Amino acid sequence: MMTDYRNLIDGEMVDNGQWLDVVNPANEEVIARVPSCGKDELDRAVAAARRAFKTWRKTSPEERQKVVQGIAAAIKDNADELFRLLTSEQGKPHAQAQQEIYGAAGLAAAQSTLTLDDVINQDDDERLSRTRRVPVGVVGGIVPWNFPVMMAIQKIVPALIAGCTIVLKPSPFTPLTTLRIAELIKDVVPAGTVNIITGEDSLGPLITSHPDIDKITFTGSTATGKKIMEGASADLKRITLELGGNDASIVLPDADVEKVAEQLFWSSFSNAGQICVAAKRIYIHEDIYDDLSKAIAEYAKGVTVGDGSQQGTGVGPIQNKKQFDRVCELIQDAKDHGYQFLTGGNVDPSGTGYYVPITILDNPPEEARIVAEEQFGPVMPLMKFSTVDEVIQRANNSEYGLAGAVWTKDTDKGIEIAEQLETGTVWINEFLHISPFAPFGGHKQSGFGAEYGVDGLKEFTYPQVITLKRDALV
Repeated sequence: MMTDYRNLIDGEMVDNGQWLDVVNPANEEVIARVPSCGKDELDRAVAAARRAFKTWRKTSPEERQKVVQGIAAAIKDNADELFRLLTSEQGKPHAQAQQEIYGAAGLAAAQSTLTLDDVINQDDDERLSRTRRVPVGVVGGIVPWNFPVMMAIQKIVPALIAGCTIVLKPSPFTPLTTLRIAELIKDVVPAGTVNIITGEDSLGPLITSHPDIDKITFTGSTATGKKIMEGASADLKRITLELGGNDASIVLPDADVEKVAEQLFWSSFSNAGQICVAAKRIYIHEDIYDDLSKAIAEYAKGVTVGDGSQQGTGVGPIQNKKQFDRVCELIQDAKDHGYQFLTGGNVDPSGTGYYVPITILDNPPEEARIVAEEQFGPVMPLMKFSTVDEVIQRANNSEYGLAGAVWTKDTDKGIEIAEQLETGTVWINEFLHISPFAPFGGHKQSGFGAEYGVDGLKEFTYPQVITLKRDALV
């Protein structure tokens, strides 16, 4: 029997009698329905958030911390149910879904400890000046489909810790786990502080332009991010944008081929490559290119592509038909140009489920679309380089600047290269590590603002300077 999920508005689970179908990408079957909301439901949610803000902004850091810890506990205590539901709507294998659910609980618990202390600017006989952080107000959060739970939590939690309230819109492709979490926390969070509503993509612009929303936090494509900036400009909303990436990994000739092959594989193919900071361009020094490319291709042969709910699956389906078609188009373009494939390259679009074989390309040119564009799928172009100066230039030759990685036994050299990459995050000898306590954000067209850490928390506040002139009226 198909399940109907409901929205969280002002502390109650509600629907409007209009529904959207949610599809399992592994078999293209409709598995549930969620409300299809528009302006009326958004207005109700925003009004609830505005009312709640008047009280919530006055709460103590300890009260906010307790609520966020309650959110973390609700997710962790129901992790078994939640990760299975996440796989059914998103497609990722159970093990990766577990990582997301437990990671979201851990993120909430960790970020609950963050504080924004006052800063003393001047304290002398003449005056006392201090800067405090005050909550920006009602936040509109828009969440993508690749990590729907983690992205929801990384917007809800800092908003609450900062003293804001939030109206969150999950992706219409992956709303179920977030709505189930809404049920679990509706009695944990004060009514109106967290509101979660679902709808088509057309709901997003209504959120962006709503006059009673003070800030937008968005994770998604650069193209959509530009539209959000335009929509938010009418009343100068504060915005945080975490956008696309075409992340480069650089492998120096001293890297251990056997050890790095497996790590490079998963840096590209975790979550079927649907990660903003996945390795999307891998540059390998010519001295080890042949050996390493062969080792990666051999490793790929042992990884199963299939239904994420089935034991042994390593790479699941693409999450939705639109993205599946785009990845297929990029692969076909590479075939049409005669580029060489080490694995994959053959996709059957007539099959059931949005499956793309693990696809590894052998040294395509920089101008190839599959190199120059963000693939966001299980595709890995391997490219050969000769000198460090050359590879740094090639890595930086992108409109994006989200993340990158360097692989080498020479840590000093790794740091030297990392400092020359034009990205917000650079890993040395690891991948996909993001700390709750360190800022995460992009350079260039990968967005602006920060998430995580104190820098991310500040994004939900204004600075206010209070200055006292001593003895002025005495």
